Amino acid sequence: MTTENEKQLDNEQAQIKAERHKARQQKLKAGVDAKIAAAQGEKGILLVLTGNGKGKSTSGFGTVARAVGHGKKAAVVQFIKGTWECGERNLLEGAGVAFHVMGTGFTWETQDREKDTAAALVAWEAAEALLQDESIDCVMLDELTYMVSYHYLDVERVLTALKNRPPMQHVIITGRACHRAIIELADTVSEVQPVKHAFEAGIKAQPGFDY
Repeated sequence: MTTENEKQLDNEQAQIKAERHKARQQKLKAGVDAKIAAAQGEKGILLVLTGNGKGKSTSGFGTVARAVGHGKKAAVVQFIKGTWECGERNLLEGAGVAFHVMGTGFTWETQDREKDTAAALVAWEAAEALLQDESIDCVMLDELTYMVSYHYLDVERVLTALKNRPPMQHVIITGRACHRAIIELADTVSEVQPVKHAFEAGIKAQPGFDY
């Protein structure tokens, strides 16, 4: 049986643990509060979502949905995946988000560099117009990184448009192997890395989950 002394010791140890936990949380809160107090600037954010893992476009569309939920005006330019049905596009177009889709879709399907380059330029011209439009609060350039790495678009032309956009306009760029110059320009960069992927186990992409 537990004696009164043992119960008292257990209570004292529990109280010490609780006090230590409270002290740690107070220190953590003080650090967070200090960072919040110091971060008072406002500007349009350039967000890059890159890496070989799944979920980059999904994350970008989530940010677009967040913008729309706050009454902001958003637009999306889709490179690469244009010919696929897109659940996010089905939903967001109904919420007033304008989509500009590169007509050729996956470049490994067309296998036509000249055609893909021409299609990329048409889509990029739409992007440039959005990046000059002060009424657009958030622009998503889905899979833009491939257009630069495949040399369908000149990186300096892309950088110029990003640098000269309206000061409060947010931009989201998604895709693997983002060019280092775009990463250097970006305010926030997240790299998504794969651990496991159902496709590698022979499971096909499924509507409502993968696209």
